[in-house]
Amino acid sequence: FAGDSRFNFILLDKNVGKRKAQIVAIRRSSGDLVLNVDSDTTLASDVVAKLARKMRDPAVGAAMGQLAASNRSDTWLTRLIDMEYWLACNEERAAQARFGAVMCCCGPCAMYRRSALVLLLDQYETQLFRGKPSDFGEDRHLTILMLKAGLRTEYVPDAIAATIVPDRLGPYLRQQLRWARSTFRDTLLALHLLPSLDRYLTLDVIGQNLGPLLLALSVLAGLAQLALTATVPWSAVLMITSMTIIRCSVAAFRARQLRFLGFSLHTFINVFLLLPLKAYALCTLSNR
Repeated sequence: FAGDSRFNFILLDKNVGKRKAQIVAIRRSSGDLVLNVDSDTTLASDVVAKLARKMRDPAVGAAMGQLAASNRSDTWLTRLIDMEYWLACNEERAAQARFGAVMCCCGPCAMYRRSALVLLLDQYETQLFRGKPSDFGEDRHLTILMLKAGLRTEYVPDAIAATIVPDRLGPYLRQQLRWARSTFRDTLLALHLLPSLDRYLTLDVIGQNLGPLLLALSVLAGLAQLALTATVPWSAVLMITSMTIIRCSVAAFRARQLRFLGFSLHTFINVFLLLPLKAYALCTLSNR
């Protein structure tokens, strides 16, 4: 496309990170709408049109599409992540969008109103956490800034974007560590914003942050019972099992796909890997 006058490629002298590269491009853009696409993402042919249709409402500052794993069939992990993305989009984001406040418009496919972006760029560029520049969590922070500016953020379920997901546990856990730190950081930023949003969003944010903590406490209490009394904590085991079965069954029904019953395997990753990782993220929020 280099010879096409409709395209303008910006080559930076060095790798300055996603945030600064975004800012350079946005400042040199001229269109009413800005589409952010990650380099490992492929868009369906109608994505731009469908997102732009949602952005016709001047009260909407950003809109995201539905994410899927383009390499879903590669490994057992990519299959689980693909289902995880479906649930994150069609449960969490879809519910938030009913109240006009998707809390994170995901980077692989997000459209922004340029007039709002330009006003927010200085805040976006100079974000600090405990006095240090923040160099990850761009998508969530930019979404929070849009909401702080009084604009709505939306989800468009039929705008499909396929992105490459980690196929091994190591890269997946590193990704989840970054996301966990970003979520905790921007939750602190969003707390004073919540009273201006629908009360559901307060319940949602508290649930997303308090829920894993309560689950972790249940697991620790169960392990303590097993270690101290040599008895199996059947009540905790049955409760976690029941919650898993119900969630996966509802997802299978809503998606009309039996494969979502297999998402129950993700519970083991969540309990034994992601919960400790989130605890570590909470203790190392200042790490870059």
